[in-house]
Amino acid sequence: MLELSILGFLAEAPLHGYELKERIKALSGHVRPVSDGALYPAINRLVAAGLLDQRTEDGASAAPRRVLSLTDKGRAELLARLRTPKQAEITDHVRFNTVLAFLRHLGDRAEQAAVLRRRLDFLETPSSFFYREGEPVRAEEAGDLFREGMLRVARATGTAEREWLHEAIDTLSRTAP
Repeated sequence: MLELSILGFLAEAPLHGYELKERIKALSGHVRPVSDGALYPAINRLVAAGLLDQRTEDGASAAPRRVLSLTDKGRAELLARLRTPKQAEITDHVRFNTVLAFLRHLGDRAEQAAVLRRRLDFLETPSSFFYREGEPVRAEEAGDLFREGMLRVARATGTAEREWLHEAIDTLSRTAP
């Protein structure tokens, strides 16, 4: 998801490393913080793969800054990743939010709707954090105040997300404005 975040934010504008880190941190930092030890090696891999360009410019006070921008190959890679997210990027809420953050770059409404349908299909499959005899445990059956809380919050969140997904898919399925 780090690479998708890097590609996605650089599709919007060239950024230097610190700005990029702050944007990634704002997107998912409290859940999955990004360290310099993860960010800069990921940037270097993307540069080596020809997905990013880098140039040096004078810093505001002293040290020069490395400014990163997306190459045409990098934009193609971003679109490919958005078009066909991995299953974990559909099933994991935080990862799916990262996909959502950049899905507008895909541009094709039918392709955007297809990604949303995959998430909706996943959410409409009965599941739980807890199982009893192979069946999902509902909040009312948890028998534990704290597990009941987890399940009730998850149900409310899932309901709201499914409603939004239905609305978004309907909007995307209509003729382009």
